[in-house]
Amino acid sequence: MRKTVLAWALLASVSITYASDFALPPPNDAGVDQRVDSLLGKLTLEQKVSLLGGVDGFYTRDIPQIGLPRIAMSDGPIGVRAPGPSNAYAAGIGLAASWDPALAERVGNAMGLDARARGIGFLLGPGVNMYRAPQNGRNMEYYGEDPYLAGKIAVGLIRGVQGQGVVATVKHFAANNSEYDRRHLDTLIDERTLREIYLPAFEMAVKEGQVGAVMSSYNLVNGDYLAENRRISHDILKQEWGFNGLFMSDWGATHDGIKAFKAGLDLEMPGPEAMTPKLTLDGLRDGALSRDDLDDKARRLLRTAVRFGFLDRAARDYGIPLLGGESDQAALDSAREALVLLKNEHDTLPFDANRMKTIAVIGPAAYPGAGSAGGSSHIDAFRTESILTGVMDKAGAKVRVLYSRGLPSTDEVFKKEVFVTTDGHSGLLRETFGNPDFAGQPIDHTVNTKIDQWKPELWTTPATDRQSIRWSGRYVPQATGKYLFLTAAASNDTYTLYLDGKPVIEQPLREGQAPHYTVVSLQVGKPVEVRLDYRPDVSYSRMSLGAIAVDKMIPEDARKMAVMADAAVVAVGYDATSESEAFDRSFDLPWGQEALIEAVAAANKRTVVTVTSGGAYATDRWLDKVPALLQNWYPGDEGGKAIAEVLFGDRSPEGKLPISFEHRWQDNPTHDFYDATTAASGRPTVRYGEGVFLGYRWYTSHPRQTQPLFAFGHGLSYTRFDFSNLTLSPAKPTTDGPVTVSFDVRNSGAREGAEVAQVYVGDPSAAVPRPAKELKAFSKVRLAPGQTQRVTLSLDRRAFAYYDVKSHDWKVDAGRFRIYVGNASDHTPLSADLTLGKQP
Repeated sequence: MRKTVLAWALLASVSITYASDFALPPPNDAGVDQRVDSLLGKLTLEQKVSLLGGVDGFYTRDIPQIGLPRIAMSDGPIGVRAPGPSNAYAAGIGLAASWDPALAERVGNAMGLDARARGIGFLLGPGVNMYRAPQNGRNMEYYGEDPYLAGKIAVGLIRGVQGQGVVATVKHFAANNSEYDRRHLDTLIDERTLREIYLPAFEMAVKEGQVGAVMSSYNLVNGDYLAENRRISHDILKQEWGFNGLFMSDWGATHDGIKAFKAGLDLEMPGPEAMTPKLTLDGLRDGALSRDDLDDKARRLLRTAVRFGFLDRAARDYGIPLLGGESDQAALDSAREALVLLKNEHDTLPFDANRMKTIAVIGPAAYPGAGSAGGSSHIDAFRTESILTGVMDKAGAKVRVLYSRGLPSTDEVFKKEVFVTTDGHSGLLRETFGNPDFAGQPIDHTVNTKIDQWKPELWTTPATDRQSIRWSGRYVPQATGKYLFLTAAASNDTYTLYLDGKPVIEQPLREGQAPHYTVVSLQVGKPVEVRLDYRPDVSYSRMSLGAIAVDKMIPEDARKMAVMADAAVVAVGYDATSESEAFDRSFDLPWGQEALIEAVAAANKRTVVTVTSGGAYATDRWLDKVPALLQNWYPGDEGGKAIAEVLFGDRSPEGKLPISFEHRWQDNPTHDFYDATTAASGRPTVRYGEGVFLGYRWYTSHPRQTQPLFAFGHGLSYTRFDFSNLTLSPAKPTTDGPVTVSFDVRNSGAREGAEVAQVYVGDPSAAVPRPAKELKAFSKVRLAPGQTQRVTLSLDRRAFAYYDVKSHDWKVDAGRFRIYVGNASDHTPLSADLTLGKQP
């Protein structure tokens, strides 16, 4: 392993700009199809069937007789997650916060180079599922709550990746908007909502981005798994949209091989486990399956291989550096443009290094850097710039930078010896049962002085012989006050923590999990009975339990540093253990972080909070106590540098929210519909009861309801921008469009900056309920102080249309529409009416 890393590092030391000479043919290139037909004619029936399944985890099958190599795939979409270290770019939601499709294309180009340098043919990204609620553990991979914004960013990334001869794979098709029990969840969604909210980004990826591959999701939609959902995967994707690339399953997302074959699945990954060769061959021979369909599937894989040049060049280009060059710059720029300044009272930011002597950087997210979250998008970067090191480098020698983690680590809490057995010995009595139900007499018992075996693992091998483990004893508080009890296991483990016989933490059976905590009030010297029932999914224990007094969580050094500093930066948020694929996260920040923010803010009035997260989080208990809040998402391996540039004013923040930030989770329009219920079939089911009124569409349509804390499109700058002179043309537009929208944007501040001009459309006279505002165009402009730019954007027919469920088509009602222009969904200072007449 060391030799491999060293070799990669040596190759990476050559920092050059590499331009690919690859020219991607269009999807329907006649020359490509002619070559594909020739190759297809040389294959036997068995060889064609063999192409329907992957091999060795992350490869398509090779057929040497026709020169077809096996093609490697890599997880994405935050970077190329090939074996070994790689480059991490701003997470998808951060890239969406840039509102910059050109930047997305640059990032895609860098990812394409990273893939070529590692011999990767398929990048498994971008992800374009909608941000429906903040708890979704995979929100950080996606592009926010608006399908138009998500589609434009995705198209940019796809063009960049595929411009380097690497197949982009848009995922997860479709309506995969939570990680809660994702492999079993049935999404009940009406046709109009599906068409207007959850499919358009995929449609844009296919039609505008000409994406090479589409990956199915795990969940069901209206009763069918997506890999087996013919209505969506065949009729819409392939027939209606004209997609002629490769439709593959997510890993293990196929269940019924016959249904999947008929529904249009071309490639089952990681291998033919449901769509087996025997099942398929039997079906073909007895007429249950179509040989024409088989040829179409084989042709799609061959077309992909030919179109992307996999038959004509080596998989790996050793001349492309693994680190540095375009990748470093793209990573830095993606982090820079992603940062959203949410709050900045009293001009707390930017800092002036010439007028400061000491800065305190405090918090668990300050060091080391967290460029990416957990799951298959996690990148082990060559290097990750932390917030601490970024601030130190930017502050220079004249400013002292003090550092404290501010909280004990999760492992430190677990390693404390705080429990006693019922007979007074240190630790807890451990009883192991030879069954999963704590039945009968234990087969072993001992005393554990600590329960600290936690391993934050995913996708582990289940045990053959199941056991259950029970720990019991007492906790004796040393003072009266609040105490935090912290638990953690992993993967499919389940457990329940009881205090005085009452369940206070329960971990149900799920694919993955994060640490959990509860806070209780205890009296000095009064013991609380503790019992922990644990059912491991593996053959060993990875359970941990700890307790700590809340007023002891924050070390004295953090408080003292905050007092003596001219300003304090509190870096908090989630990480790979608390926000990840395979489980939903909490709306509250991880344990102890709110208390840390409050403690530092009480000691230093100039406290800036930076948050690492894939979406919104609870702020109601602390936001009014801090003057500034910077949202940095997961900023990639150059995030610390970019954050420091904004803190010290080298750059004005320019990110805009691609989501709505609610005050409370209860304010989110999906609140009453997000949690799954159990259907009569026993399957977990979620109904998209909010319909098309997702995110800002709900808030702008219900102005008397609680409005968001920070609106979709919101983002502060260190300069000011004004909008004026809105004009629409032509004078008498029709329902077929287009309509041209023109207006001026002026930088009326004292420094250079970037603004995102956003165009929304309202249809107050529609025949069906429609949102008051829907984003239909945007443009990012960079202006010097005093500079004005005329922005002209075009709205096509689709910008005014809704999906008509009667005709199963897009429809525009003639009548009055309203155009809004501004820089956030709640700030559109320009507006004008227009009337669309019927097409003569």
